[in-house]
Amino acid sequence: MIDSVTDTSNEPNVGAQDLVLIRHGQTEWSTVRKHTGRSDVPLTTEGRDQAESLRNMLHQFPFTAVFTSPLSRARDTMKLAGYAGTVLDDLAEWDYGEYEGRRTEDIRREIPGWSVWTHPIRGGESLAEVADRADRVIARALSVEGPIALFGHAHLFRVLGARWIGLPPAGGRLLTLDTATVSVLGWEREQRVIRVWNLAGEPGPLDQTT
Repeated sequence: MIDSVTDTSNEPNVGAQDLVLIRHGQTEWSTVRKHTGRSDVPLTTEGRDQAESLRNMLHQFPFTAVFTSPLSRARDTMKLAGYAGTVLDDLAEWDYGEYEGRRTEDIRREIPGWSVWTHPIRGGESLAEVADRADRVIARALSVEGPIALFGHAHLFRVLGARWIGLPPAGGRLLTLDTATVSVLGWEREQRVIRVWNLAGEPGPLDQTT
C-alpha cells in the first residue's frame, strides 16, 4: 500500500477542491482477481464490513457532493459508509467485454503478456474510451465548489488518477488500488497532485484545510 504520495501521515487532510476516491468493498470476484466490469457482483460479508469501517475515515466530512457508480457494489459501499449520493454513469467500471469474469493469468495462457493496459479489449471499451469517461468525471467534479466524494472501481479510478496528474491513461498501471480504500486527488498551488493513494484502515476523520 502507498500510504501517501505527499503526506505520509495516517490522517490525510482534504482541501477545498479535492476529489476523494473511495473504492468499493470486497466482492467474491475481487478476492480471486477476476476482471469485474459491468457484472453486478455484490459485496461479500467482509466487503460490507469494510464499507462500514469507512465511516471512521470519512466521518461527518462535509462533502459538497457525493457521486457513485451505478453498480451495486459501489452504491452499497456508499450507503454503508453513511452517505447518499447521485449516480454518475461515467463512474462505472471498465467494460472488459470478452474478458469479463476472467483472470489475467488465465487470459495469458491464450495471449502471452496480455494486459488491459496494452491489449485490445475485444467486445468492450478501449483504454481511450475509459479515459474519456474519466476526463468527464473530473470536469463534472471541478464544476462543483468544494470537496467531492466519488464511490467507484479500481481500474476506472486508476485511469482517473493518471489523468488528474496529466499522465496518459496507461499511467494508471502504476497506481494499484485495493478494496475499500480512500485516495485523495488534490493540489499544490495550481498543480494537480496525488495527495493520498490507497489508504486503508481507520485513521480517523479527514480534516479540511484551506
